[in-house]
Amino acid sequence: MYKRLFLICFTLSVLAACQKSDEDVFSAPPDTRLNDTLKKYGDILVAAPHGWKGLIYPEGLKDGVFSFFFQFNNANRVKMYADFDSASSVTKMESSYRLKALQQPCLLFDTYSYIHLLSDPDAAVNGGVYGEGLKSDFEFSIEGMNGDTILLKGRFHESKAVLIKATEAEEAAYAAEKTNRLIDKIDTYLTYFKRFTTGGNDYDVAFNILNRRATFSWIDENGEAHTATTGFYYTPTGVAFSPSVNVGAETLTSFDNIAWSAASTTLSFTMNGNGGTIKEAAKPIVIDRDAPKTWWEQKGQGVPYWVTLDGFHVDGVDDAYGVATLPNYSFMLFYPQNGKSGNTVYDLLGFVSRIDGENILDYGPAFKPPTYKADGRIVFPYLGFLGDLPEGETAVTNTLVKITDSNGYYLVKTADGYDMVSAKDGKSWISWF
Repeated sequence: MYKRLFLICFTLSVLAACQKSDEDVFSAPPDTRLNDTLKKYGDILVAAPHGWKGLIYPEGLKDGVFSFFFQFNNANRVKMYADFDSASSVTKMESSYRLKALQQPCLLFDTYSYIHLLSDPDAAVNGGVYGEGLKSDFEFSIEGMNGDTILLKGRFHESKAVLIKATEAEEAAYAAEKTNRLIDKIDTYLTYFKRFTTGGNDYDVAFNILNRRATFSWIDENGEAHTATTGFYYTPTGVAFSPSVNVGAETLTSFDNIAWSAASTTLSFTMNGNGGTIKEAAKPIVIDRDAPKTWWEQKGQGVPYWVTLDGFHVDGVDDAYGVATLPNYSFMLFYPQNGKSGNTVYDLLGFVSRIDGENILDYGPAFKPPTYKADGRIVFPYLGFLGDLPEGETAVTNTLVKITDSNGYYLVKTADGYDMVSAKDGKSWISWF
């Protein structure tokens, strides 16, 4: 009996010691500790001498990134710039922010601002999805701090974001409303392919200005093809890549001192202390020789055909042949193995009309099975025409002449489908999704 009482007393004393230890470790209630953490981050935000550079990676924008500059004050107000467009890059906006405990410390931008543009449900605002925008966030959980960087995570879409203490030079550049968006000139090139050259080495490069992605392709010394994609954002002197990307022997962090020559259609810049240029190119360095057959066999996702809305882009002009002006035009499709004529299984380039709320396929040229060239081109042999030519028939006939060009086309895989690019000069293409 005595032994049992001794053991009970000993156990109670151990438990009491544990409780006392816990009290020593957590000397304040959870709410107090959380409020202390909020105050700590609030002091850090306000105390940054030159403000903060912010990067947001919207969940709905694969590899894409947008940059911001913030100056927080202790009255819950924040002044900001953003590289969303040319106006937000040079026009300061002021809104409110809050630090709030929502199970963990959170930074909330609680009045409409440049940050909210990425989340706007109107796709016309940001090029995203109707109802969701770019699936970005304006309420962020604070995940911690690494050196001069605060790590954030979106509370709704889980978009990644960071705040980095800005330098004096960065603050001065924003204060002077200085920005360099000359990389946008790449969209004025007549050729689909662009050639990035530095240090005697050549690479294919594609900048998707809308989706903030840069893709580099090259052939190494062993003849192997490589592709690397990263996000980019605008800086006062050019663009920065986030994350930095390894391209051949180069690690690209930024293109600085970007300049534009309209006379030669050339962008020039410095990178890693060396000069670089981007010029027009008629054909790619890296050719996906399997892409034409893959495109033809794969067809669309969930439907047996590929779709385009705008027809051919030619010599810098979208929908160069005006297919969107055809009577009741809805979209154009390419339907591999659509039907059979005699012993020939044919493909159809169909023009779809919207009549009485229904999509009607009434006419279009048919083709024999495509020819695949060893160098990666696809050629479309004309078979005949189905249906009757509509009013404005030149839009159809010009499209037919273009697609049956004997030079054929390269197929380039994109995030949404494939781009079919003229192998003649690279100045004509059509996008299939």
